[in-house]
Amino acid sequence: MDPHSCAWWAHRQGLDGTLLGAAPADVLARTGWARSVGGSGPYLGLRARCGASREETDAAVARLEIHELPAARGCAYVLPAADYALGLTVGAHAPEAEARQAAKHLGVTEAEVEGLCAAVHDALGDVPLDPAKIKAATGDAVRSLGADGKKRGLSTTLPLALGLLQARGQIRRVAVSGRLDQQRYGYVRWDLDLGSRTVEEARAELAVRYFDWAAPATLAHFRWFSGFTAAAAKEAVAGLGLVDVGEGLLMPPELVDDFRSYTPPTTPSYALVAGLDGIHLLHRDLARILEPADAEREFGGRRLGGLADAPAHVIVDRGRLVGLWEYDVAAQEVVWRVFDGDSDRGTAAAALRAAVAATETFVRDELDDARAFSLDSPKSREPRVAELRG
Repeated sequence: MDPHSCAWWAHRQGLDGTLLGAAPADVLARTGWARSVGGSGPYLGLRARCGASREETDAAVARLEIHELPAARGCAYVLPAADYALGLTVGAHAPEAEARQAAKHLGVTEAEVEGLCAAVHDALGDVPLDPAKIKAATGDAVRSLGADGKKRGLSTTLPLALGLLQARGQIRRVAVSGRLDQQRYGYVRWDLDLGSRTVEEARAELAVRYFDWAAPATLAHFRWFSGFTAAAAKEAVAGLGLVDVGEGLLMPPELVDDFRSYTPPTTPSYALVAGLDGIHLLHRDLARILEPADAEREFGGRRLGGLADAPAHVIVDRGRLVGLWEYDVAAQEVVWRVFDGDSDRGTAAAALRAAVAATETFVRDELDDARAFSLDSPKSREPRVAELRG
């Protein structure tokens, strides 16, 4: 992507300081849902955009202004309250498909699952119950699926009911600690009104959201994010009047004039965010935000331009991926490297060092670690840290 488009993209993502002081829910509504896999990504992304502390983000979760829910592709994202119903609707296919597979291969009938759903819903209240307590409260309604179930990653029927009830907005999963980067959960009753939108209407609504967040983007980028088939994606965008601004990149017509008249900053604007941050993941096209020379660089023995996802957390400058970083827990420091290139980022300039220092303080004092995902650990990232130090 050319420098103008990259800078515009960073601007729309709020990585240029334009969203400082905004509420976390407003940031997610403006820049897109934050992918959450038990890592620090949502905290890092919100801090980089609006300056939110971990305490402020956790408070927004506690007030249900934002929440982690299964949404696009059935994957967990942190959403603003205005998008809860939409996210659950477009993600409902995943638990529904799992229930169909259980019926086909494990003999779990629809009546059995619906009976368990009713039992689970009745057992829950305002106090979170973990799966073990839910199983105890529902008794024989939960059935073991034996060796065949274990082979399919489904030991009992309980996950089927939990998935369907979440998708219907009847229960929600809450972190025991109240934090987005720790994966010990309980469930509470919710009874969210999902409204009356059809699946087709929800897909079209997601397309509107996506191209407001992610333009300029291709139809292939939208298909990746949504998980829609080619036909469903084309139908979803049909009424948007999207304008091709070059190389198949599409944009809502109301943004085109601003995009073409936008003047990119001439000074560096660094941000340290997670490898799964929306600046990359909304398109999942890593080469798009790399300079051609940087795309040929290797990390972990792999060419950067050939990767689907970043091999570590990323440093971005005006929409370009210009370096990588990780957090060394033992040393309590950010370990980082920027790529060689333009003079304003080929050396560790004052602005870059300030961005690194501020992120280091945030992680050390508020997060304790910067996990990429739930299973990421200081031990597992040692090779990445060593390569960055080297």
